[in-house]
Amino acid sequence: METYTLDTAGADLVHDVRGPLPTADGRPPLFMIGQPMDATGFVALAARFPERTVVTYDPRGLGRSTRKDGRTDHTPETQADDVHAVIKALGAGPVEMFASSGGAVTALALVARHPGDVVTLVAHEPPLITLTPDGPAAVRARAGVRDAYEKRGWGAGMAAFVAMTSWEGEFTDAYFARPTPDPAAFGMPTEDDGSRDDPLLSDRSWAISDHRPDVDAIAAAGTRVVIAVGEESRSVQTGRTSDATAALLGQRATVFPSHHGGFLDGEFGYPGKPDAFGRRLREVLDGARDVSAAS
Repeated sequence: METYTLDTAGADLVHDVRGPLPTADGRPPLFMIGQPMDATGFVALAARFPERTVVTYDPRGLGRSTRKDGRTDHTPETQADDVHAVIKALGAGPVEMFASSGGAVTALALVARHPGDVVTLVAHEPPLITLTPDGPAAVRARAGVRDAYEKRGWGAGMAAFVAMTSWEGEFTDAYFARPTPDPAAFGMPTEDDGSRDDPLLSDRSWAISDHRPDVDAIAAAGTRVVIAVGEESRSVQTGRTSDATAALLGQRATVFPSHHGGFLDGEFGYPGKPDAFGRRLREVLDGARDVSAAS
């Protein structure tokens, strides 16, 4: 693995390249992106593709990529332009792309803004909360996470986030009537360390979950776009946002093993099924099945 830093006007973008460029088999590089996850989250999945040249990166302001633009917010458009800059610097585009969570939102913006960059995009569980039928209630639930974080710190905010993302079905009055989640019940700290800069729990990333994909631009790009959803996520928020995003693009979500972090080993908590996930991703990238239909 080789690590590079791309100096742009707004940030120094650190990215890792596993394998040769140009690729050994002539196939496009496989680019993996997340948000707020950085490159460390794709170690397990990249290892399932030893024959491919795999590229990962840290989004600006996260991990090793430092910002120079004086901002603290995260927007899909800025992140998309950053990924475009990295692809251009690689000199081996267009790429195949696996993008998860906020990275999937970035990737949809990338396809719309830079239509020549991606051949196939597998967008895994984009958290586009305003696309679901209960969008206003989802926005209210998101604000509740931010409020818990602002008032009582990281543990309280993360407990509220876990409670929100594990809630099954639409956000009804029953959700908002629940007791305030106890951080200790989730094994999280109850003390407040005073920090308020977490990109997941603050409002700094709301532009990502508020994003509405440019359907016409995505269709015109010619990129093969697959919206993926974990089999364990179907009834919770990211499963419902995946189905809503797929419907917006005129398709059904393609089912993958496990949950929102299904490609992870156990290093980040609740483990996924990286072996099965990697096999499914390989199938989808290879076009071995009709991936326009759920299975």
